[in-house]
Amino acid sequence: MEENNQNKSERQTRQNEINENSPEILTNSIYTPAFLREQIGKLMRVEFLIGTNNMVDRIGILQDVGASYILLRSFENDSLVYCDIYSIKFITISTTGIYGRNPNGYYY
Repeated sequence: MEENNQNKSERQTRQNEINENSPEILTNSIYTPAFLREQIGKLMRVEFLIGTNNMVDRIGILQDVGASYILLRSFENDSLVYCDIYSIKFITISTTGIYGRNPNGYYY
């Protein structure tokens, strides 16, 4: 049981392992992965192009970013969704942290 807790702890701190020896794609915010790493913990809607004309989206909290993927924590069942960074076309990042809030302050 202690080993399981240790593995979980290591996974939770993984996103903080960027240092001066890390690839520039993960440290320089002119690259998408580095920019997205600055958004970890924020609510976002990510739209993906699948094939030539099929758009799908996922909504969740950004958990982690790698060189070629992002991890979103889904609202539907609190699961992690592994997403291919190369099929992302649009990302809407919530500035309030609450998705679906209109200017009058009501939620929908």
